[in-house]
Amino acid sequence: MLRIAVPNKGSLSDTASEMLREAGYTGRRDPKTLHVLDERNDVEFFYLRPRDIATYVGSGALDVGITGRDLLLDSGSAAREIRALGFGDSTFRFAGPPGRFDGLGALAGVRLATSYPGLVGAFLAERGVEAQLVRLDGAVESAVRLGVADAVADVVSTGSTLRAAGLQIFGPVILESTAVLIAANESIAGIDVLQRRLQGVLVARGYVMLDYDIPTELLEAATAIAGGIESPTVSPLHGRDWSAVRVMIPRADTNLIMDALYDLGARAILVSSIHAARL
Repeated sequence: MLRIAVPNKGSLSDTASEMLREAGYTGRRDPKTLHVLDERNDVEFFYLRPRDIATYVGSGALDVGITGRDLLLDSGSAAREIRALGFGDSTFRFAGPPGRFDGLGALAGVRLATSYPGLVGAFLAERGVEAQLVRLDGAVESAVRLGVADAVADVVSTGSTLRAAGLQIFGPVILESTAVLIAANESIAGIDVLQRRLQGVLVARGYVMLDYDIPTELLEAATAIAGGIESPTVSPLHGRDWSAVRVMIPRADTNLIMDALYDLGARAILVSSIHAARL
């Protein structure tokens, strides 16, 4: 039975659980539940603190898990990233008082507050910079104002939180993080099925099915606009020199493609969602 670690709270929790439900697994109904047995799919779910998941998976206590790339790298775990899951994106940057730091080298010897000492320490060590890391579990942006640190390394979205704390972003990007599937041993039975199912969810979220009718003489031009994953499915229409076409297209491009096909001469253009996929 495959043992899967899932975040029990935080920004990754709800989306990870929803993704597993879309993949056909039975998850928890009560947010306080820490263990769910899904006998039909031969898996067990363990709901854990996101920061602990890489440790459990890396030790072999659990087979596979969903966590953040940042948390995986910070943990120093033996677990490895198998695939990115398309949610939970975040960017890590350095910040300090405006005008004080002009680059990474200026961090040498200063106090640097972060919630990710493993990740940030490795980043600095690879670049030959030695700073005094101050570990904080939250509210890192307040560390400079309160005199605990001289600079911070933290998650940045728009940068508004850091600016409100009187800080300015400087230096290179530390990490572009996202939610990832991790494992220490990818050959464990059931991981390949889990990967295919999650990939199917990503495809279903990122693509739609497009159906349209087109004069057969315009078919080549139409398929050049939307070629599909492999190639479109084409069927002749009865009693007319027209063809019916079905093709998968990126969801984000749906209206642009519909406009281009209509301008070409396509009609009866219909779009439908994909609930599950295997490619």
